[in-house]
Amino acid sequence: MTQLSVNVNKIATIRNARGGNNPDVLKVALDCEKFGAQGITVHPRPDERHITGQDVLDLKPRLTTEFNIEGNPDERFIDLVSRVKPAQVTLVPDAPGVLTSNAGWDCIANFDHLKGLVDLFKSQGIRVSIFVGTDIENIKAAARTGADRIELYTEPYAAQYHEDREAAVAPYVHAAVAAHELGLGINAGHDLDLHNLAYFHECVPFLDEVSIGHALICDALYLGVEETIKRYLDCLK
Repeated sequence: MTQLSVNVNKIATIRNARGGNNPDVLKVALDCEKFGAQGITVHPRPDERHITGQDVLDLKPRLTTEFNIEGNPDERFIDLVSRVKPAQVTLVPDAPGVLTSNAGWDCIANFDHLKGLVDLFKSQGIRVSIFVGTDIENIKAAARTGADRIELYTEPYAAQYHEDREAAVAPYVHAAVAAHELGLGINAGHDLDLHNLAYFHECVPFLDEVSIGHALICDALYLGVEETIKRYLDCLK
């Protein structure tokens, strides 16, 4: 069964826009779990414009589902992940000022760097996922680092979905099959929503987890958090 991990960054963005603690990131995360989410994802960036290091420390002892910390593995990030020891770390090649993740790793060019990170985090008992596109040779390099999983960057799928969904999903099907044959688990995320998620899940085999934040929180503004999570889980049945 494909797991739903809810990214709560957007909740922190709303909180930080006003100051104070409304909405309460911890409460929303715990409610997401209560409503059926099988994991919580955060992406603490260096400028702390949404999730802060303190949020990460507050979440870890209270969560009862899988905790996934994603981000660019700079020194600050490495120290935070090593301190918290989440169930999973997802390595993302974000530049410090980027608005949102917009590309996967070049695992061939960054092989030594990634392998060192994988070795470090796995030695701490943390499952490691590498954020990548659908290029098969790149996925082979990700497997050679010793990573446990890849996370497929799905923005290109979402962008093409309404025009030609079969063509949009085809590279992801091939990538998932190749990754599975290499012994990698498969996560996916970025711009998946209630319109395109069910078809992606139907077509892409061996899908372990989807991580969804922005679209899910936008839907929750109209539907409420509980109903929104129910609908996303229905897409994964």
